[in-house]
Amino acid sequence: MNAHRALRAWPIRPRDSAGLALWDSAALAEAMGGMASGAFQVSGVEIDSRDVRPGDLFFALKGETTDGHRFLDKAFANGAAAAVVDRSIDWPHILVPETGAALMALAARSRSRAAAVRIGVTGSVGKTGVKEAIFAALDRASRGQAHRSVRSYNNHVGVPLSLARMPARCRYGVFEMGMNHAGEIADLTATVRPHVAVITTIAPAHIENLGSEEAIADAKGEIFAGLEPRGTAVIPADSPHFERLRGHAGAAGAKIISFGRAAHADLRLLDAIPSANGGALVTADFGDTRLCYSVAEPGEHWIANSLAVMAAVRAAGGDLGSAGLALAEMGGLKGRGARHRIAAIGGHALLIDESYNANPASMRATLHQLGQTPASRRIAVLGSMKELGEFAPAFHAQLAEPLAEANVDHAVLVGDEMRALARDLGKGAGGALAGGLTFAHCDGPAEAIAALEEFGIAVGDAILVKGSNSIGLGRLVTHFAARDHGGRDG
Repeated sequence: MNAHRALRAWPIRPRDSAGLALWDSAALAEAMGGMASGAFQVSGVEIDSRDVRPGDLFFALKGETTDGHRFLDKAFANGAAAAVVDRSIDWPHILVPETGAALMALAARSRSRAAAVRIGVTGSVGKTGVKEAIFAALDRASRGQAHRSVRSYNNHVGVPLSLARMPARCRYGVFEMGMNHAGEIADLTATVRPHVAVITTIAPAHIENLGSEEAIADAKGEIFAGLEPRGTAVIPADSPHFERLRGHAGAAGAKIISFGRAAHADLRLLDAIPSANGGALVTADFGDTRLCYSVAEPGEHWIANSLAVMAAVRAAGGDLGSAGLALAEMGGLKGRGARHRIAAIGGHALLIDESYNANPASMRATLHQLGQTPASRRIAVLGSMKELGEFAPAFHAQLAEPLAEANVDHAVLVGDEMRALARDLGKGAGGALAGGLTFAHCDGPAEAIAALEEFGIAVGDAILVKGSNSIGLGRLVTHFAARDHGGRDG
């Protein structure tokens, strides 16, 4: 067959007829029930004028304290091609009755126009990392035809925004869903309508608002209610709330794939051998096939995460080989495991950036990993865990045990809630629990930086920085990473 005949025989798929621009003005106006000021095309969608890039469509959303229409000048100065507004303006625009409702309408149209398999991810711990790993696997297998929500765009604005950004030619879309209260996941899953819904784990995050882990499991289980018919639910077999989650998935008519170490898991962990770089070589059984792959990310929690990724990729019709390669190449995300070699007295030290979020389960997991990290000294900078309500003092004080088990030499405790842990460590000074651990308590990140400077960072130290994002420990990471002479480790 010559080249001309081969091209004529090339299979044509429906997505091949989709436009190359993300949206044009006619499609936008129709999707949102608005009126276009003229003909234009856009290459992206943005809601923050500071993040606008040339070619973007800027949504002038109204919030409780601000109005996006105030930032139209900045958006167009940054290169916006057009805006979605509720009043006439001199720039290219789509005029709609209400911009928030228009964003939801555009998300729904984006969902229906793309013949993409949609994967929704939620969980108390690990959802952003799992979302990124699923995306990396599917993007590799589809040669760039996968899409995902960026950063932690997982709320009532971030999810529809992420959908609106999905190209019509996509084969896969991966969306993270978060919540603080019951009912929020139900709204988000109704927006995404996933074909595959993943719950990573259940832990006491947001327990202040929900009252119990059982209520948290119920709230996370709302994700299955939005599944497309014959959709798949991916749930943790090792969770004490497994039966509760399985009940929610069954009520939605979902096909269920469980993952974990438990004998009843559909994707069962057989073995995990630690590797020299802190990751692991994982062997798992899928019933009809056996998987062996490497996980670059360190920690027991990433072994479990990798199983969730594999289960989701298979459910989405993706390639398990590509998933294995993606997991082997995953690097730590900013605020979620990124590793920096920083300048220290006599050479370099390791700084582990987990500053974006924290709850009791993730604190224990990362402290355990710190204990497995080769180091001359281990230092933990721990910020308060938020949204624990009346449970906060007990959960913070209970970190004394994982600190001791990790053989931490020095701890810098940041925030008011960490006073409970400081008191507990103070009572144990000189005792078996405290061992040789020294600590300092600080009110905020500036004090914490000074305290760590005073303690001194020496060659071979391993420093874990973890806390709820509102504590602001990212400032501490930025301060010390500025001394980075060796680059990122993974």
